[in-house]
Amino acid sequence: MRWLVGWSSTAVGAAGRAGADGSAGATGYDGETVQPVGSQLLWGGPDPLWAVGDWRPDEVRVVTVDPGTRIAVLGICGASDEQLRVGLFAARGGALRHLTAWPGSYTAVVQVGRRITVCGDLAGARPVFHTPWAGGTAYATAALPLADLVEANLDFGHLAALLAAPDVPAALDDSTPYDGVKRIPPGHALILRAGAREIAGYEQVASLAVAAPAADPDRAVDGVRDALVEAVRTRLAAPRHVPGDGIDPGPVPGMGPAERRAARGMPVPGIGADLSGGPASGTLALLAAGLPGTPGTVLGHGTGAGERLLAVTFNDLAVGGRESELERAGALAANPRLHHVVVTGGEESLPYAVLDGPLTDEPGSCLVSAARHRVRLAAGSADHFTGYGARQVLDAHPARLADLLMDRKRRHLVRPVAALAKADGSVLVPARVYAAARRLSRTSYRAGVEGLAERLLRRRFDEPAGGGGGAMEASLAVLTWAGPGPAARWLTGEALAEVSVRLQASLQRAGTGPGQRPGDFRARAALARQAAEVRVLEQAAEIRFQRLHAPFLDNQVVRACRALPEALRVQPGARAAILRTVLEGAGVSELPSGWGAPTQALAVSAARTGLRASADSLLALFDTPLLAEAGLVEARVVRKAVRGAASGEPLPLDGLAGLVSLELWLRRLLARRGTCWTGTPARQRAVPAGIAPQRGALGSAGAVVRRG
Repeated sequence: MRWLVGWSSTAVGAAGRAGADGSAGATGYDGETVQPVGSQLLWGGPDPLWAVGDWRPDEVRVVTVDPGTRIAVLGICGASDEQLRVGLFAARGGALRHLTAWPGSYTAVVQVGRRITVCGDLAGARPVFHTPWAGGTAYATAALPLADLVEANLDFGHLAALLAAPDVPAALDDSTPYDGVKRIPPGHALILRAGAREIAGYEQVASLAVAAPAADPDRAVDGVRDALVEAVRTRLAAPRHVPGDGIDPGPVPGMGPAERRAARGMPVPGIGADLSGGPASGTLALLAAGLPGTPGTVLGHGTGAGERLLAVTFNDLAVGGRESELERAGALAANPRLHHVVVTGGEESLPYAVLDGPLTDEPGSCLVSAARHRVRLAAGSADHFTGYGARQVLDAHPARLADLLMDRKRRHLVRPVAALAKADGSVLVPARVYAAARRLSRTSYRAGVEGLAERLLRRRFDEPAGGGGGAMEASLAVLTWAGPGPAARWLTGEALAEVSVRLQASLQRAGTGPGQRPGDFRARAALARQAAEVRVLEQAAEIRFQRLHAPFLDNQVVRACRALPEALRVQPGARAAILRTVLEGAGVSELPSGWGAPTQALAVSAARTGLRASADSLLALFDTPLLAEAGLVEARVVRKAVRGAASGEPLPLDGLAGLVSLELWLRRLLARRGTCWTGTPARQRAVPAGIAPQRGALGSAGAVVRRG
């Protein structure tokens, strides 16, 4: 893991100091001086900033105008030093958007006197967290270091919301799994002035009252192409890195250089990409291989082909049905600038097969399949492109059908509704979908959230349960402002009541609502959820010296994709068509047949097969689960669900993945040793008392139920 951490104290000398040797620290509650472990100081003073972890030298840049005016950029950023200075001066005048408009994926921190500004990203892949500490405010790009700093306990209400309503921002709000540690929303910046904090948005959102301006589809797609090309080019322009010292320690009988490298868990030097056969990964691989420069392996290392890009395809031998996907990947890899590697995996790489792994900053459903991803990434390059996020930024969330009705664009509903009718095979689809979209377009945000709160209280989960509803039922289920998560049906009544109370409290804070159309609102929430999952996956499946790149989650790419007109998004096959146009604009015209074919069914099949093969270990995991100790589930209910899913019952598999992942994360968190900070006396760590549920807090929800 890599993060930055710092704080803003109330006054000079009150909570911070800068040593004569350039070191920095702060005085905690017990008079100890604390510093992050394994850190490099970027600047000191009363408002210090550190970079923690294995940052590459080119990933940390600091531009200083004077001792009190400076900017730090951590990550991949395509801005020159002069552009950073211009952005610094703009931020000094209050223009924060300039700090987020450079190509790449990065976090910018600006110091102007005692004012500190930390910008989050639009997707939520590079979040910013904060917490009160020592009279001021500490901030970081990871929540666990702040939880260690304040010795935070678990926030059981947040954990319940993660299971009951993971796609509903009102349920999660600004909380994290750690009590007292808060998150700023995507598209916002944290501004600190002498310890006092303010959260400001830097991105304009579409209004609910005014129809969105008409956008030219061709220009919008050209904007997506330009943003994607620039995102890839920025990463190709970064310095090449050889994993470790780059020296092969010597021959091993029966093993070649590639096998020795894989045994050490080291990536291949240079740049590579996923090549799953899907349009997102294929687009990035072809763009990276076709742009001028040397995107392939470093000369003199690996294959010695400096012009070729390493393309990695995963072939699951335990689950069939991937033949057409592999054929598409092979056709794409026929490009002479690609070096194609197929990684095979058997039952040992199925989801749920490996339940141990590293502790991540936050829980995520991908923990059950992290080992599966690690098999693929271990064969990848030091810099590896992935297509994560493409579906969320390019596809139309079904709720966007309501947006079209609000803008009186009914004719654009014909093709998507016809595609649903064809997939479902029912003549009733058009009427049902149109009625649901019309109902959502006439439903207020407040009514939508109140409806979800009532459903959770009454345990009404009447949406189809994961396997047999079809495309139409899945679309109808999300044609709402807010809906229950797939794991909600297995939570205790007390946990559901707590989430219901959180939803009702959010309405009192937010007033009239987000001021957005329902489709745009749901699409942004889905993107934030996916970005959080990608962040967890990056930590859980981490390979030493490897960097995963997800250009579709870059600020500029997200902005370009949001400019796409809704009428274009909702058309069947829109994502594949847009990416085909992007590649044609970049000079790639020949694509294999079946480009853009859906692959979601393969993931569901793998999850079901893995759950069936690992049912015994999952049942043992939930013999005495920490989730039950926290009051979120009953062990017997989860064990019954596991047995049912393993026997083929149509249960929501992603809900079970969420339960198992959260249980695994809690166990790893409580089993950890040490802390993110040094100090005398020794610091405690997050959750020092273990699982100690706040029955009073959860009981308040039950009181609401009784009064109702």
